Amino acid sequence: MLDMFFDPKAIAIIGASTDSSKLGYQVLSNLVESGFGGDIYPINPSADEILGLKAYPSVLDAPGPVDLVAILIPARFVAGVLRESGEKGAKGAIIISAGFGEAGPEGVEREQELLDIAGEYGMRIVGPNCLGIIDPYVPMNVSFAAGTPKSGTIAFMSQSGALCTAILDYALAETIGFSHFVSVGNKADIDEVALLEAWGPDERTNVIIAYIEGLGDGAQFIETARQAARQTPIIAVKAGRTASGSRAVASHTGSLAGSDEAYDAGFRQAGVLRAKTVEELFDYSTAFAYQPLLKGKRIAIVTNAGGPGVMATDALDDHGLALASLTDETKEALAAALPEAASVQNPVDVLGDARSERYFTALEAVLQDPGVDGAVVIVTPQTSTDVVETARGVVEISQRSDKPIMGCWMGKQEAMKGIEILARNEVPNYHFPERAVGALGAMYTYRSWLEQPEVEIETFDVDREAVRQVLDEVRQEGRDSIGDTEAQVILDAYSIPAPHSRVLETADEAVAYAQEIGYPVVAKIASPDILHKSDVGGIMIGLRDDDQVREAVPTLIERAREHMPEATIWGVQIQEMIKDAREVIIGMNSDPQFGPLVMFGLGGIYVEVLRDVAFRVAPMDRHQAKAMIEEIRTYELLTGVRGQEPSDIDAIIDVILRISQLVTDFPEIAELDINPLLVREAGEGAVAVDMRLYLK
Repeated sequence: MLDMFFDPKAIAIIGASTDSSKLGYQVLSNLVESGFGGDIYPINPSADEILGLKAYPSVLDAPGPVDLVAILIPARFVAGVLRESGEKGAKGAIIISAGFGEAGPEGVEREQELLDIAGEYGMRIVGPNCLGIIDPYVPMNVSFAAGTPKSGTIAFMSQSGALCTAILDYALAETIGFSHFVSVGNKADIDEVALLEAWGPDERTNVIIAYIEGLGDGAQFIETARQAARQTPIIAVKAGRTASGSRAVASHTGSLAGSDEAYDAGFRQAGVLRAKTVEELFDYSTAFAYQPLLKGKRIAIVTNAGGPGVMATDALDDHGLALASLTDETKEALAAALPEAASVQNPVDVLGDARSERYFTALEAVLQDPGVDGAVVIVTPQTSTDVVETARGVVEISQRSDKPIMGCWMGKQEAMKGIEILARNEVPNYHFPERAVGALGAMYTYRSWLEQPEVEIETFDVDREAVRQVLDEVRQEGRDSIGDTEAQVILDAYSIPAPHSRVLETADEAVAYAQEIGYPVVAKIASPDILHKSDVGGIMIGLRDDDQVREAVPTLIERAREHMPEATIWGVQIQEMIKDAREVIIGMNSDPQFGPLVMFGLGGIYVEVLRDVAFRVAPMDRHQAKAMIEEIRTYELLTGVRGQEPSDIDAIIDVILRISQLVTDFPEIAELDINPLLVREAGEGAVAVDMRLYLK
């Protein structure tokens, strides 16, 4: 619980100032002007009174109990006053002062000292290096932001204090209200996870929105966000689409995976909606804050202009929505009420001369249709358009409808008269149709996530000791990659099917083994130093007799030595050749924030060219593995096209889940590729032909 921040009875401002240009004055002024009803104690050893309030030399001198302190003094003095605050009994501290973790090694030490002091006194910290906290319900504004927003149902958190001020100014202009508004700063203590735990069950909050630059523990974020999102939708903007700081050089997965892919996957698994921009963040959040949740994907469009109606229709498909098919009864009701030239098909075009009554009739008719889940009302300001009365009517209908309505009053000067009415009455408005449809799309995505079953991680019966022995031996030899024989042991330990295979040193041995497993066979160079065998001509497929195998062994070794003279050559791997199967890839890359990031896509040499891949964070359940497979653009190739039989998707899911367990069981694995995994027809299984694995 974080009641010390969101329900304090007494607040001390340590560093309160008599100088209006100082943050200590501005924070105190904001707190006073916000209407906080509890006790306020300005702390300043050089002042007797500030803003009409008696000032005290130390928080210890405050005459009553203190629940929360805001600290605005130079960094070198913060630890001392934090300790005094703990002695006073304060349980919360908002440290606005900078000069800590963001300021280099000395600042990191100072920040750790704050955590040690807070732990000693059972205190929680927001910051340091933050804007502060605003809670319009308390009410209180303990920040140096300009202005206090109205109370509402949106809870907002941000790592960027400057962005907080810009968003707050935007919200004030758009009359957007908040339940909580928190700048987390350096996140020394209170972070996104702590706020999600507090806000998920908060009855005042309809939607949680976040600006995120980075997460300390991605796995914990997924777990906490997943629980919170079951109660309250979460929307996030993730800034910084830079490459992952992990190894990301040896495997296909490493070259394709970066921090952005990890955040996409983590958010998806947690049920967090990802907005691309701050504009989208508020487009989505106002829809969730003000309107009932979309129950399905069938959308009706009511418009007084054909072009915008078509634009909205085009956008539906982009967001996984569909144009609702109106019933005959609805179309008959529309035909009876609208002019003959109007369109009673969806989109419903009420014509350019439509007054407010025509809009009301059309909107009520489509909302009563059982095949409609939500509506977009488009208004373009034409000479006959009554933007004000139309807005009032849409507000009235919205207040009694259990289906979401998105306004799209297009334009600025004339449209603003209606937009202001919508905003005051909590009907979301978007200046363009695509944005209105995008908000409904976010609702549908969230609804679909809610309808997914709870996550159930399967645990397979595996031989962990065999894998541990392999990895330990690799470490002892000073290597960080495994060879073909070692890969076979790991695959066997986790019951992942692999072709018959053996690494052999001589041509005679290779021929004998090929005869044993049967032709045709594949021959590959076996070396821990050759990462991609095809790059050095290190693979020969379809060898059909003894002579071809006998010739292949010296040829492959010669090619390897020519390209990589210093490489360790173990011999040549002779492998059973799997026919009539489709190539896919399953991989893993260790992400710094989220841990093991599993990849799926088409396999072979095309994976990096097509980049048609999907990611999930391990561990995952069967539903998430299946969704990852269905996410790639070429998924239909696996389901069977033009007379081809469908591939064994259940077998792919099984391998994904076993790899997910492997990389969870052994966090020292940095990267892994099974490329290709050869997938036979449905019911016939899949075979891991080649696996590369690298350790951290």
